[in-house]
Amino acid sequence: MARPIDDTDRRRVRELHTKGKSRNDIARAIKRSPSTVSKIAAELGLSFDRAAEVEAATNVRKADLAARRAAFAERLQDIAEREADKMHAPTLYWEWGGKDHKYAQKLADEPIPADRRAIMSTIATAVDRSLKLVPPKDDGGNEARSVIGELMAGLARNYAERHGGPPPEPDDTEGGDSDD
Repeated sequence: MARPIDDTDRRRVRELHTKGKSRNDIARAIKRSPSTVSKIAAELGLSFDRAAEVEAATNVRKADLAARRAAFAERLQDIAEREADKMHAPTLYWEWGGKDHKYAQKLADEPIPADRRAIMSTIATAVDRSLKLVPPKDDGGNEARSVIGELMAGLARNYAERHGGPPPEPDDTEGGDSDD
């Protein structure tokens, strides 16, 4: 039979809970089961709910991972750019061969087609993976159009405030392009 809960248990649970100890840590400290600690805590109106702390820690972890993905995507882009530079760069080809097992080398103006295909494959893989890690955002065109639209609306409001009405519509016959 389990020993009954006493005031010492209640006092220790409150004291350790105030220090931020977890339910299981308290259970070990007072040599009681976690379920007994939960009963005492409920009786005292205490909670071990750490949802806010867990959510904050999760958000920090997600932000850290996003930063790491962005940094790695940048490294992949660097790899793709270095490989692209090799497409038209002089390339050293070498071999060991012949009955005397001689070393021979040749400097080519650029890689042979098979090597160019391999370089293109490396570039494509690096770019593809970087885009999967950090997908591109909109080109900013919508944002720019929005800024220009807001600017035009602000100018129209300012004109209306100063002149008591909306600005006149542009007249194509004055100073505009003519077909003459």
